Amino acid sequence: MRILLITGPGGAGRTTVAAATALAAAREGQRVLLLSGGPGDPAGALVGDPVAAAADTVPGLRTVPVAGGFRVARVDSGEEFRTELVALQERGSTLLGMVGARPLGSEELTELPGAEQFALLRALRRAAAAPATDLVVVDLPPLHQALATLALPAQLRRYLARLLPAERQAARALRPVLAQLAGVPMPAQWLYEAAARWDEELAAVQAVVEAESTSVRLVVEPGPAARAALRTGLLGLALHRLAVDCLVANRLVPRDCADPWAASLAAQQRAFLDGTDAGPGRIPAVRGLPHLGRDPRGPEDLAELAGAATGGPLTPDRPGGRPAWPVEDRLAADGVLLWSVRLPGARKDDLDLIRRGDELLLTAGPYRRIVPLPAALRRCTVSGAALADDVLRIRFTPDPGQWPRTP
Repeated sequence: MRILLITGPGGAGRTTVAAATALAAAREGQRVLLLSGGPGDPAGALVGDPVAAAADTVPGLRTVPVAGGFRVARVDSGEEFRTELVALQERGSTLLGMVGARPLGSEELTELPGAEQFALLRALRRAAAAPATDLVVVDLPPLHQALATLALPAQLRRYLARLLPAERQAARALRPVLAQLAGVPMPAQWLYEAAARWDEELAAVQAVVEAESTSVRLVVEPGPAARAALRTGLLGLALHRLAVDCLVANRLVPRDCADPWAASLAAQQRAFLDGTDAGPGRIPAVRGLPHLGRDPRGPEDLAELAGAATGGPLTPDRPGGRPAWPVEDRLAADGVLLWSVRLPGARKDDLDLIRRGDELLLTAGPYRRIVPLPAALRRCTVSGAALADDVLRIRFTPDPGQWPRTP
């Protein structure tokens, strides 16, 4: 199964491109599920009314077939939040009763900040397990928010491992003694059990995001503002090792317009596309969608867009897999191991790195990621780094106290 994540700067037409991609793939005979996470069901106006009664083929995910030959599932973050919180109260009813707390009713619950991201991630995990599905197209939030959402499972798993390490559960028989020695109560067993459940669910979502069959499709409306947003977005995607499927230039104005204003806009869009660095390591391909002269609305407009793509069809390209960060052995020649981290469009003043234990804290522009070191590099010290040709090459020198000696 392919997972295609659609995102881009705000206002670029992500939902339209996601729906058009789903329709184009369905026309080729693929079994497609479109996952829409935007508030107010933005995809509904494009795909039209359901053609049959809803079929709940995926546990926890309500899907409806539409006229284009694919299915649509909408993420209801409010309902997801209410369901989860009510279930949490039921699991902790004994503790709540001990402290005299009154449980909240589902009708008085309103979602908190962050609930939308968690609901989208849960829906993504469920959609990835959908039976009889070849392609899942996901309408993500704007690019910066989408990157934060996709990075969330790995970040939370790291926090859980540090704050509630699983190996400490083995000492639960000693917890009363440890509590007396430390003078503070030790975490109860139910907390470790809850952490294990959270870690299991987060691991499942992380596996979907980092799968070789998952890629990102970027949507932009060509122009000067889009260039800076695209450079920053590509940098964030590379830092999290998310593969880019292609770039979709949306709302392209015809080049032969007689109107001076439209001709000027077309020239501006053409300059953007001519300056786009498409190729290995950056953007594999560029597709174009025309401006209809109006906001797309309804299945007819969607069908027109799905068949009017330039530069290639809207159907997903073959997945190229996650970008590799190889470790090169240069011990014999230079006495170092070289870790190559590809960061397209990066500048020296964008970057920062800090070694902390067996992890490396990498900063690239506004994005930051904590990366576990490969096994061989954990026995080394960082001896330098250099950026050239979109690759940050970090030099590691073996630590004599930890590196095996050659007889």
